[in-house]
Amino acid sequence: MNILVVEDDAEMARVLVQGLEEESYEVDLARDGASALALSKSGSFDVVLLDVMLPGMDGLEVAKQLRCRKGDIGVLMLTARDALPDIIKGLDAGADDYLTKPFSFQELLARIRAVGRRSVPKPKNVLEFADLVLETNSFRTFRNGTEIKLSFTEFRLLELLVRNRGRIVPRAAIVEALWGERREIEENTLDAFVRLLRRKVHDNAPTKLIQTHRGVGYSIGASNCD
Repeated sequence: MNILVVEDDAEMARVLVQGLEEESYEVDLARDGASALALSKSGSFDVVLLDVMLPGMDGLEVAKQLRCRKGDIGVLMLTARDALPDIIKGLDAGADDYLTKPFSFQELLARIRAVGRRSVPKPKNVLEFADLVLETNSFRTFRNGTEIKLSFTEFRLLELLVRNRGRIVPRAAIVEALWGERREIEENTLDAFVRLLRRKVHDNAPTKLIQTHRGVGYSIGASNCD
């Protein structure tokens, strides 16, 4: 797997590059947003580790441009901010996931593996519910014939709900499916993904598909929702 590290802090960059190379990853380093975009043009990367606070062009703008240029690249955003509005800004910019500093290196590796799975080919398959269509081989989503642009994690969340249509999927089960059973995430991380996913899927649609079951979980097509 080829990884692009975008980090302006010299010590953090050294630790990340050294640690990833010891795990047998191919690693390139960019110290600012402009350099990251230039490298992304000339190289083939599976995952980008992207710091939010960068000199000049910040990580949010870099994520937006990466997503426009290379829609299938995995973007893992590194940030010191864990407030819900900051999380949503990062996801809205095109990040697949985010990791709050400071973090353990083992957790970072787990996140990289999860984000990197988006480049692994899957058997052709189509899931449908009402006017919602998911192409699981290409990670494309359509509602009423109009494509909805989702990040990889958003797609996996929606896929999980559609595959369990008519049933409530507990919060713990969603977290385990998306991030792994040993993964500890901030309490508002799942809520941020659901909020952003709901906004995209429900935009200009007459029917609201994603349902909240307060204190339990989420569903598509189940009853007794809040």
